[in-house]
Amino acid sequence: MLVCLNGKFIPHEDANLSINDGAFLFGDSLFETLKGQQQKILLQKQHLDRLEQSAQRLGFPCDRKKIEIALAQIAAALKSPCSRIRLTLSRGPFDGLAWPQTEHSWFLITASDYAELTDHDRRIGAKCIIAPNQRINPTSHLPQMKRGNYADCLYAKGYAQKSGAQEALFIDQHQNVLEGSTSNIFALRGDHLITPPADTLVLNGIMRQQVIKAAIELGMKVDEHEIPLNDLLQSDEAFLTNSLLDLLPVSNIDEHPINQGEIWISIIKTLKMRIET
Repeated sequence: MLVCLNGKFIPHEDANLSINDGAFLFGDSLFETLKGQQQKILLQKQHLDRLEQSAQRLGFPCDRKKIEIALAQIAAALKSPCSRIRLTLSRGPFDGLAWPQTEHSWFLITASDYAELTDHDRRIGAKCIIAPNQRINPTSHLPQMKRGNYADCLYAKGYAQKSGAQEALFIDQHQNVLEGSTSNIFALRGDHLITPPADTLVLNGIMRQQVIKAAIELGMKVDEHEIPLNDLLQSDEAFLTNSLLDLLPVSNIDEHPINQGEIWISIIKTLKMRIET
């Protein structure tokens, strides 16, 4: 694993955190997960745009130029065909609930090998399950920010893993599907590609944005509106998206088989051309 703290490479065993750090005490951190291919970081600008906007909203110090330099150093040091890159931002140590001085803030970048999905993996698809917890209070979720306080997603993801599933899907009180614990979801009905609107409960994922653009390039009609669970179960195709998966078809939800089509193949080909060139 490569570890870069505030722009300086350090041994993995030397990376440590103060017991008073807000990231540890309160989950008071921001993060982005990026994908590296060879020595290139994909969609870096889009990830940093979101990080910078979140930092401005929450009052986090964020030296974008310094982060960009560090990411360039990380990219140059990558040796694996595919890498998982995690960028974390913290204000630093707290004294009670008083915000720390900006000079104590830090950013950490780590890079590790990542096993990219194969075509075979995508054809098998993802087994999904409905999450046992719901997102009810939109003001506390702040989904357009990738925050360290990830309890709702961790709980849902853990539930999926214990159930032998790859992803847990959040639904609202009206039985509309929102998103996965770590992914956005799309459904294909006829010639319409549908995804829940990005709002107070749904993250406007970086890959979500790219998939919408790829589908439009292919001449597809893209609708951002609610997806009732029953409609999702009857869809022609459904798939998950995030920055590491790119696109992964859904094979079943709560043991209910989902139709396995071929449109996703055209979408992912266009998607890869968009983000890798």
